[in-house]
Amino acid sequence: MMYVIGGRGRLGRAIVKSRPEGQVIALDREIYRDWWQSRASASISRFFEASAPGSVVLVAAGVLDPALSREEHQRVNVELPTRVIEGACAAGLRVVTFGTVMERLVAPQNAYVASKSELGRIVAERAAAGDAVTHLQVHTLYGGGDPAPFMFLGQLCRALSECQPFEMSPGGQLREYHHVDDDAAAVRAVLDAGIDGVLALSHGAPCTLLELATHVFNALERIDLLRVGARPAPPDDNYAAVLTRPPVLEHVSFRPALQGVTAYVRAVLTDLSSKQE
Repeated sequence: MMYVIGGRGRLGRAIVKSRPEGQVIALDREIYRDWWQSRASASISRFFEASAPGSVVLVAAGVLDPALSREEHQRVNVELPTRVIEGACAAGLRVVTFGTVMERLVAPQNAYVASKSELGRIVAERAAAGDAVTHLQVHTLYGGGDPAPFMFLGQLCRALSECQPFEMSPGGQLREYHHVDDDAAAVRAVLDAGIDGVLALSHGAPCTLLELATHVFNALERIDLLRVGARPAPPDDNYAAVLTRPPVLEHVSFRPALQGVTAYVRAVLTDLSSKQE
């Protein structure tokens, strides 16, 4: 059995959808609402103790917005998965947590990256001690719903929807864009392989934000809205590092980012237009 904590989020929904009915349970938020608390490990262990052998808990719950408080990031991104690891591993289950590749690419200056870096260190220590735990570092996800308004694609879609200029940096930042359904397949591959420790879910084919934005605006025939260089380049970002695809993901099919993101943006804009009618 697969238990998903955070089944209403983008990745959680995709994981639930990828599994046959009867093999996955998305836990109601009321069940794990207080599992971040320091004394929750014992009750978490009792909750999972009757689970079938080989069961796994995926902690897909998390907050991404760096504008939220460090306390919120710490509670949801660190304390909740840590308590689940303590309780579920004691009950004999495997636990999978999720982070960001920025943990290994940039200094953790914002609350989001800092919290995921801390979680990654905890999982690495638990795995080295023999626990069945995995921390999967994901790239930028798209698909499975509207983009978050604070993310690059959210701002891009808003500009296109409102026919407003899209101001961006020179766009030299490197990004891997992954359709969320492709990452759900990647998660399945990692689980089947029984990998412990920290792993980046990379396909190894990044693009720059400039390439991505130019492709999307050209495809939608609105290149006139693109304002490259209107904002400064962030100093602490990834401009050179390319992560290789791990062998466990060799047979996972990742759709090309430029074409995939463009199709996604078209679908988002169509949906926004229909809601406004």
